[in-house]
Amino acid sequence: MGSIDAVVAAAVAFVGSHFLLSHPLRGGLVRAMGERGFQGVYSLVAILTFGWLILAYRKAPISAPLWPVGDGLWAVATVLMLIASILLMGSLIRNPALATGGRPGSFPETARGVYAVTRHPMMWSFALWGLCHIAVFPVTRNIVLAAAMVVLALVGAALQDRKKQRLQPDLWPEWESKTSYLPFAAIAAGRARLGGFGLHALLGGLVVWLAGTWAHIPLAGWPAGIWRWL
Repeated sequence: MGSIDAVVAAAVAFVGSHFLLSHPLRGGLVRAMGERGFQGVYSLVAILTFGWLILAYRKAPISAPLWPVGDGLWAVATVLMLIASILLMGSLIRNPALATGGRPGSFPETARGVYAVTRHPMMWSFALWGLCHIAVFPVTRNIVLAAAMVVLALVGAALQDRKKQRLQPDLWPEWESKTSYLPFAAIAAGRARLGGFGLHALLGGLVVWLAGTWAHIPLAGWPAGIWRWL
């Protein structure tokens, strides 16, 4: 039988190793083993620590829910997960925040679509995933796992801004001036306009949302999303 302490330890190892390898240790490791060697080590550590986290999660006992979860909370989470899916799929095209292996990144002339919402759409999609799963499944082991994903996404996005400012001083600050870290803040400030979502974001997000929520039935044994009401 596992324990919540094991889930916490695995979550700290997963998140902490990611931050250490992505920021303070990255430069020295890249110089020592090259970009490909570093990516190999980074991927191996991420796989091992994430595997430990999943194993610890599965072995940990299920505690009583910390609050009641009704249809209203499920409805809010369902809508937020659709938004998260759109952000995720939109982030896969022309995303200046994605790693380029040292090559110059591509920056859109204007912030449109998911980038008008936030310059970190992928990170916010993961954060929304974590927050929604905490809301509708408030047991201790799930809160620890999902909170780790939220911290990794949102703190990681902030640290990524700092790293990009250092690595791309002529490009990233200009991109920051057109966008926002917080969702919809650039739109509210008049720096960006809502709209311009491509089919890859809207249709792709809808497909991922439908498939991902349906997958809870065979994987978790209970329906999620709109499948709760169908």
